[in-house]
Amino acid sequence: MRNLIQEYSVFSQYFAPRGKERLLFLGEQIAHRHLTFPDRLIGIVGDAGSGKSSLIKGMFPGLELSNDDDAINPRKIMQVRELFDNVQEATTYHIDMRFQMAFTQMHEIVDFVRNALEHNRRVVIEHFNLLYPALGVNADIIVGIGEEIIVTRPSLFGPEPQCIYEIVHESLVYRKMAHTVEDITIYILNRDFGISEEMFYSSDMRNGFVLKFPKEPRIDFDKLSEKVHEMIDMHLDVSYYDEEHIKIGDIIKQCNGPRFHIRNTSEVKHFSFVKHMIKDTKTKEYCLIGRLSDDTDVEISKLNTLHFLKRCDNQN
Repeated sequence: MRNLIQEYSVFSQYFAPRGKERLLFLGEQIAHRHLTFPDRLIGIVGDAGSGKSSLIKGMFPGLELSNDDDAINPRKIMQVRELFDNVQEATTYHIDMRFQMAFTQMHEIVDFVRNALEHNRRVVIEHFNLLYPALGVNADIIVGIGEEIIVTRPSLFGPEPQCIYEIVHESLVYRKMAHTVEDITIYILNRDFGISEEMFYSSDMRNGFVLKFPKEPRIDFDKLSEKVHEMIDMHLDVSYYDEEHIKIGDIIKQCNGPRFHIRNTSEVKHFSFVKHMIKDTKTKEYCLIGRLSDDTDVEISKLNTLHFLKRCDNQN
């Protein structure tokens, strides 16, 4: 019997969180909510540095990826070649199209995927939009990751993977900008206000960030805004330092998402704080909100609605 609930699903949308652990957790939740046993062809789309690998590891625990994040591993290339020789060794395979296309002809990849599907194997394909035109078969599920994570189950009426890619490609820069300004804000809160990271935690929103406090802190928002914009205007280089730190100019700062940043603070074009703490009536927490916008006069409860209406206007 067909899963009608899945068939009725058009797409679901989630915030793309910062940090490997949160991506792994969300990947696990997406698999639990959206994957079904018959799903064999899983398409993943998004740019490098968006967190695709962490999301895949969360969705498919124990799956060995066919590529490495930091360097080409000759052992992986050999494994991929052997994988193409024998499709019946595993139940689930992973292919990174950008990586694989450097060593394998497109028609060989297509033949492997078709053969795997015929043998009732599951294939998880990163950059699925690059394979789809040659394969001619859409995925059972497409997961796109940019500022948001979009989960869609294509039907006769689409969407095609390139459409999902274009959406997440366009939005990824906002996620990277927000994470960079968030780290600058956290640094300023500690340096100038004596507020340590143990006193709050990070949450997510569109085109910005949220820091949540169990108790209302005393913050001079004009001073905070001035200091944060000073660092932004210094056009500081931002780079990965290690798995737990980033480097902003000469500052080495702890970060749980060191790969999700812009390259220089000059890339931040618009930013402002909501210049008062917002109390979340459900959790009783106090929220410090930073937005990638110069508009400080905004009704917080309508931000998600405004984002949706803006997207509808752009599509029309």
